[in-house]
Amino acid sequence: MNAVEFTTELSGAAVLPIPREIAAQLPKSGKARIIVLTDEDTDEPDWRAGAYEQFLRDDSAADAIYESLR
Repeated sequence: MNAVEFTTELSGAAVLPIPREIAAQLPKSGKARIIVLTDEDTDEPDWRAGAYEQFLRDDSAADAIYESLR
């Protein structure tokens, strides 16, 4: 498997622009596996805190010692 890496700007459209010089490196036919990596959201800490809160919601009294580790 060969990998080609490039950066592109997302616009909210349902298409992903591929730079011409990258497209020239791709085979003309066949299958390709696409992996899209994006910058981390600034909301991630909020999501992480919410997930942790949900995780601890069902803890038993015996696990209360872990509350001090927050």
